[in-house]
Parts: sequence; C-alpha cells; structure tokens
Amino acid sequence: MAIKTIPFSRLEADLKNTLSECAESGQTLVVELPDQRLLAIQPLDPGEEDSLVDELLQANPKFQALVAKSKASPRKPFPSEAR
Repeated sequence: MAIKTIPFSRLEADLKNTLSECAESGQTLVVELPDQRLLAIQPLDPGEEDSLVDELLQANPKFQALVAKSKASPRKPFPSEAR
C-alpha cells in the first residue's frame, strides 16, 4: 500500500483536492499535525466492508449515544457550492 506524508498546512489549505487525490490514487495519507502527532487518512472502496462502525455501535456507549442524538436531530441540507 502506498503511503504519502503531508504537512497539516497542505490539508488545511486545499482540503477538497487533497482528499480527492487520496481517494483517486488509493494512497494512504499521513498528516503531520503541528504538535508532532500523526493522523492517517485511508481511502475505502465504495463496496468495501468496513466493520469499524458496526464495532463501535456494538461496543461503544459514547458512539451509540452520539448516533442516537444525531437521529433525533433535525436534518440540515448540505450547503451547495456556487458554480
């Protein structure tokens, strides 16, 4: 698996294009945060099974409460971009 390391400033400056590049290339991005921590962003195939959400729903009460709160909240539309 290909891995590319980028500074947080690049992600911050061009979030949409950086994430699109990650999704299209299949590369995992490792983002270097200003406080020396690292964060990985990994693309998933649309049909790929990802068990993380299922595992969180089964075993994490805080995540369960967050999902319940979200379900109870009114839905807001995503803002449309000016073209």
